[in-house]
Amino acid sequence: MNSQIQLSVVVPVRNEAGNILPLLAEIHAALEPCCTFEVIYVDDGSEDDSLRVLREAQARYPRLRVLSHRRSCGQSAALMSGARAARAAWIATLDGDGQNDPADLPKLLAARDRYAGAGSLRLACGYRRARRDSFLKRLSSRVANAVRARLLGDATPDTGCGLKLVARDAYLELPFFDHMHRFLPALVQRGGGATLSVEVSHRPRTRGRSNYGLHDRLWVGMVDLLGVLWLRRRMKLPQASELPRP
Repeated sequence: MNSQIQLSVVVPVRNEAGNILPLLAEIHAALEPCCTFEVIYVDDGSEDDSLRVLREAQARYPRLRVLSHRRSCGQSAALMSGARAARAAWIATLDGDGQNDPADLPKLLAARDRYAGAGSLRLACGYRRARRDSFLKRLSSRVANAVRARLLGDATPDTGCGLKLVARDAYLELPFFDHMHRFLPALVQRGGGATLSVEVSHRPRTRGRSNYGLHDRLWVGMVDLLGVLWLRRRMKLPQASELPRP
């Protein structure tokens, strides 16, 4: 941990060579006026020029750190690698495809600061009210969100948004499993932390192609949902108080 760094921005990428430089420029433009930060890109076994572009970008961006998975391990694993390497107490995450707007990062930070008096806020989630995706992608996410909200009761309208702000210590305490990033609000609440949602913008993908299909978004998510439900039902949060000496 480095007390001089206020925010670690973690960006997982796989085959996103064309999106790296534009997104890096936007992240720096959004955060330079408001906080000290580092940017951690995690290359998850890309087969294109992503890793080369990142290495070359380090000459231009001193705040940029690059981690690399030798083979693809998935988005949750990439996010966990970034969280473990982060040097700030708070981590911001966003997707590497350019659909999340880094200009919304200060909005998440402001929401966290307004909530700070309560002391228990551990996660702020972006909420894409107006999504710029295909009809099938929006439909599958809507179904998955509705089922998840009904079963988990996490009071979060959009858990699939990659734009999030989370306390690093809370994140590292979560049970790790593939696709866990889709259930962060429920998992954080399971550990006693408070969460909130902040409306953010969403942009169409203009470069590259998605690494997820309908099967990944809907059916695999339903199986994972049952696992999270099992975890929540077995979580006990004891509240112990020490008795005074006689």
